[in-house]
Amino acid sequence: MRSVLPFVGAVAVAYGVLCVWVFFTQRGQIYFPTPAVEHPGAQALWLEAQGERIKVWVVSRPGGRALLYFGGNAEDVAGNIDLFAEAFPDHSLFLVNYRGYGGSSGRPTEAGLVADALAVFDQVRVQHTDVAVMGRSLGSSVAVQLAAERPVERLVLVTAFDSLVNVARQYFGWLPVGWLMRDRYDSVSRASQVTVPVLMVIAGEDEIIPRVRSEALVAALTREQVEVVIVPGVGHNTLDLSPEYLRAVREFLAATAAKATRP
Repeated sequence: MRSVLPFVGAVAVAYGVLCVWVFFTQRGQIYFPTPAVEHPGAQALWLEAQGERIKVWVVSRPGGRALLYFGGNAEDVAGNIDLFAEAFPDHSLFLVNYRGYGGSSGRPTEAGLVADALAVFDQVRVQHTDVAVMGRSLGSSVAVQLAAERPVERLVLVTAFDSLVNVARQYFGWLPVGWLMRDRYDSVSRASQVTVPVLMVIAGEDEIIPRVRSEALVAALTREQVEVVIVPGVGHNTLDLSPEYLRAVREFLAATAAKATRP
């Protein structure tokens, strides 16, 4: 027994050290900022939020309809400009570079990203009566939290999850992630505050977000409120390869215009 105790103690110490390491390095494992780029198909709009300068790619269109886009944790949102410009010709487009991403100043945190989203929405809402919001992967939680706080027109959630803590538990169940994680992205806790129509786009072969995590978020919304589209044969990062992805989003957003034109 005496010979076992030192081994158990060493394992406990190593486990504790690992937990401390995870706690202090977690944001480096969540956020993967992208460098600043140029794009001829959009203009750069600079906004201030909590003392940070946030760069937003803008494709302006006539009319009062706008679409705000929040990307994934390693996504260069500029890569969507041409695709979105073609897919959503009736919307002005606003693609947000999170703080620390794409030329925006600062370092990313959940509170910071949500603050940026609120600031961008408030600016866009001044000139646009109908503002839809779209978030992909990590950005889906930013979009949910925005929709819980502001009068968005419609909400599109792509490869979304219920909470980042629950996703982490499925990968690292042997760690106390519920205690360790600072940026929790708990969309499911805000779902009841979202009252607008929601489109959930799920990649049929998503290798990053387990299907059960997307389904848990769907279950937190009312059945009449949410529409679910499962795109077969694509993964978390290859969803763009399917034309069904943006077609589903376009049709969902078009329902707003159809509703507005009814007598």
